[in-house]
Amino acid sequence: MPETCNIVSLVDEIENPGEIPTDIKTLGEANITSPFIKKDYSCFVSDDDRVLLLASAKSAERLRDNLPSFELAGPRNQIYFDPSKTKCAIVTCGGLCPGINDVIRSIVMTLFYGYGIHTVFGIRYGLRGFIADYGLPVVELTPQTVDRIHEYGGTVLGSSRGPQPTGKIVDALEKMNVSILFTIGGDGTFKASAKIAEEIDKRGRKIAVIAIPKTIDNDIFLVSKTFGFDTAVQMACEAIKCAHTEALGAPNCIGLVKLMGRYAGFIAAAATIALREVNYCLIPESDFDLEGEKGLLKHLEGRLENRGHAVIVVAEGAGQKYFEDQPKEKDLSGNVKLGDIGKFLKQKIQEHFKTAEKEVYIRYIDPSYIIRSVPSNVDDSLYCGNLGQNAVHAAMAGKTDMMVSLWNDRYVHIPLRSAIMHRKRVKLNSRFWMSVLESTGQPSLKN
Repeated sequence: MPETCNIVSLVDEIENPGEIPTDIKTLGEANITSPFIKKDYSCFVSDDDRVLLLASAKSAERLRDNLPSFELAGPRNQIYFDPSKTKCAIVTCGGLCPGINDVIRSIVMTLFYGYGIHTVFGIRYGLRGFIADYGLPVVELTPQTVDRIHEYGGTVLGSSRGPQPTGKIVDALEKMNVSILFTIGGDGTFKASAKIAEEIDKRGRKIAVIAIPKTIDNDIFLVSKTFGFDTAVQMACEAIKCAHTEALGAPNCIGLVKLMGRYAGFIAAAATIALREVNYCLIPESDFDLEGEKGLLKHLEGRLENRGHAVIVVAEGAGQKYFEDQPKEKDLSGNVKLGDIGKFLKQKIQEHFKTAEKEVYIRYIDPSYIIRSVPSNVDDSLYCGNLGQNAVHAAMAGKTDMMVSLWNDRYVHIPLRSAIMHRKRVKLNSRFWMSVLESTGQPSLKN
């Protein structure tokens, strides 16, 4: 597991492991023999197979006294749903991310060829697709229709942001006679999925809700890394290489790259470590000043004097204190719209050096929509395939109100109520962030 996603970097974040729920809800007794039995399948796991929450700790006493664990994911020899009577639905929500189509394809193929389930509905444009007022027809997903979708970016189902009435969503599931709902999304989708599972339980219905974590920012709690992250870092590196080349091509030239990362700077930090050509990495978790003796602009002056060029990488959520006086607008998901830190930095750098009567050139690159829209790389494709398969195995066993996660290098089942407890962020006292500082050589940018 790459250090960027290593569980060790998250141990300190989990201050009270015993307070994290680990029990998985089930719809009932799994008493149907899995079709994999007939295929001489020998890799079954049981609910007694566990993966420890903490792989390491600062003290042996802390590790010994806190041993909560998650269910190991994988096929069970006894399942809950009868494949001949089971219908499923898949919905993708939120922003785009490399690998969504890979997950969809994996789910469909596993349902069809693994369990013999031939009715899989694709819900169009996120949760809106459940609501009759939008008039969005469902699509039938088969091995033929998903055969090559992994070769393309985005999602073949479309996506959308914003909440929809939970009751109407469950009404739609009942009308379609759906037994299993797979939701692919991030924090907002997980909260919606938990509400859907709660409404299903109130109605006494037997519908499983299984979530697959999707966010390009890699900021979902209790997930070692989210799919699409590796691809995003790879594409970010390409943009940074271009910025570095441009910076070398003119005197006093600055390559400025803005990357995705609303609350967490994992992409910016990982790309910085991967290339080691970045001089300043600015992320939401680490505050910085522009002005003053220790501010970014003063340090940038020295960098240009000594080397004649510089490369700055900034995550979109960095430096938002400079936009506090602006009106707070929100998107459909309720997220506060961020100030454009990339354009802001470009303007401030230009103004500073103009005042200093020093000519500089700035090459500004914002590859955000390119990064999130590309097909997944090989590593992410493999990861997505495993997530999809394990999601199906969990659903068929009657698990519900949970997400499939990669944790301690194992695929596990995690309750949705645990996944939405916190947001994962870069820890400034971690070895990961120290690697960034060692690579860039940047000092503290706080006065």
